[in-house]
Amino acid sequence: MKRFSTILRYLSDQKGKIGLYFIFIFLSICFSVVSLAGIGPFLQMLFKDAPPPTVPPVLEFSSESVGKYINYELGQLILTHGKGAALAFVCLLVVGAILLKNVFVYLSYRVMAPIRNHVMTRLRAGLYGKILELPIGFFTEQRKGDIISRMSNDMNEIEWSVIGTLEGLIREPLTILVFLGTLIFLSPYLTLIVLVLLPIAGLIIGRLSKSLRKDSGKAQHEQGNLMSILEETLSGLRIIKAFNAERKIGDQFYSTNTRLNNLRNQIAFRRDMASPVSEVLGVLVLCTILWWGGSLVLNHEIGLLPESFITYIIVFSQIINPAKSLSTAFYNAQRGSAAIERIEEVLKAPIAVKEAENPLSLNEFKEAIEFKNLTFKYEDQTILDNINLRIEKGKTVALVGASGAGKSTLADLVPRFHDAAEGELLIDGVDIKKYSLESLRKHMGIVTQEPILFNDTIAANIALGVPDAKLDAIEAAAKVANAHNFIVKKEDGYETNIGDRGMKLSGGERQRVTIARALLKNPPILILDEATSSLDTESEKLVQDAINTMMQNRTSIVIAHRLSTIRHADEIIVLQKGKIVERGNHESLLAQSGVYKRLIEMQEVK
Repeated sequence: MKRFSTILRYLSDQKGKIGLYFIFIFLSICFSVVSLAGIGPFLQMLFKDAPPPTVPPVLEFSSESVGKYINYELGQLILTHGKGAALAFVCLLVVGAILLKNVFVYLSYRVMAPIRNHVMTRLRAGLYGKILELPIGFFTEQRKGDIISRMSNDMNEIEWSVIGTLEGLIREPLTILVFLGTLIFLSPYLTLIVLVLLPIAGLIIGRLSKSLRKDSGKAQHEQGNLMSILEETLSGLRIIKAFNAERKIGDQFYSTNTRLNNLRNQIAFRRDMASPVSEVLGVLVLCTILWWGGSLVLNHEIGLLPESFITYIIVFSQIINPAKSLSTAFYNAQRGSAAIERIEEVLKAPIAVKEAENPLSLNEFKEAIEFKNLTFKYEDQTILDNINLRIEKGKTVALVGASGAGKSTLADLVPRFHDAAEGELLIDGVDIKKYSLESLRKHMGIVTQEPILFNDTIAANIALGVPDAKLDAIEAAAKVANAHNFIVKKEDGYETNIGDRGMKLSGGERQRVTIARALLKNPPILILDEATSSLDTESEKLVQDAINTMMQNRTSIVIAHRLSTIRHADEIIVLQKGKIVERGNHESLLAQSGVYKRLIEMQEVK
């Protein structure tokens, strides 16, 4: 139950409503007790032949005294109005009590529903907010489908298994306590026997549910795998079909789906066992009390009137249903705690890139970006080793090297997608860790090799970094990016929806939209991951022209895959296994006849 602390944290601002829920539930239970307590004595008085008592008893705080007083009042009612009228009165009393009970039950639901939705809304928002905060490196270790599963399936599991369980864990124990209090008042001796037998029943139920959380955790994990396979299938359907891999991918899905089915069956079998087992145990306890208590009442060995014993049995019988519900809630809590654990793995994941306590604001980029003795490690692997590099304002620096040399990692350090373990990265002489993330990234525009667009209109995608941009400014950016002409030919122009990941556009069109997005932001620093390497010749020319225009009067870091595009860079940095092995302009590097020249020759041969 320690996992419930996550849920309780989100209930901290709902104390007033929770208190109101307690009051409504308590009142509903009290009226339920009233409706039950009056039936036994009245029926015994109504149908027995002996005359009702005429002398009022001395009222004391004991079940025997209260029982005699109720008998006296009911007897007076019969003497005054007759048995028929008395029966009608008691029926109205029971109906009124039941009506009030259900009114308060309904009011408790009205209070609890907003609490439930409030908790789930905050929990979803907290998880999504943490996803936005976590560094990019976190998601290289996680499957996208599994993250989606945590946001969807695990959240649903928490809503129905845990939040519903919290209701049960409030309502049912309170119901049992009120009924137990009534039983103690009626007969402390018999209730002592109940208090010995009920924990034994609870222990049996607890042992049955012990392995439920473990199975639930496995089921949630398999659900995440299933979502991952689905996400990869949708993303790579073209390749799956091209390589006739439908059977292989399908077998992965079907085997995972079968394991999930088996786990869910095991969970359902254990969960569904809770209610019948608790009912059987409850009836066993009831029959024990009925036999034992009935023998004591018949032999006049305890101070309990027969009609009070009937009331005792009626009240005790009402504990069975709450006990059943409580055991079911306990099972659900075990199942739901596995979902909470998976959510907590994300919520409690360490944030490697942290905002400074009192961050500075980078208002203007004036001088240079400088790497000083910078080393970056991922776990135990060194990705960048002792990098020293100065990029003056307005200059273009190209990063070249074989795949895995550390080019993308070096570029990702500038907007603080990662933080270096050793050394410094300075902007205008100040460590970038001292700047606020918002002001730092405000000065940067990024164009990646694979265009990243969202399922929205063209205008909305271009204005992503400047949400209040006017249409004139959006069009101006599109024109510079060579995108305006194809946009206006669309049926809805700039309001055209481009679909998931922009798939309604061609590759060249998608890339030009991303360039327009960077241009509209008008950043002084550009990070370009070779944006033309996957395009056809015509699209490449249009995109390259747009990039050349965009790079004018800006500081640019270019990750170069196609070396012909960076011949005019002010400085070319050649990386190999995380180290700078060569640096200079195109001509000087060719003259060295080193790594750069070999890379050029390899591409020319191709």
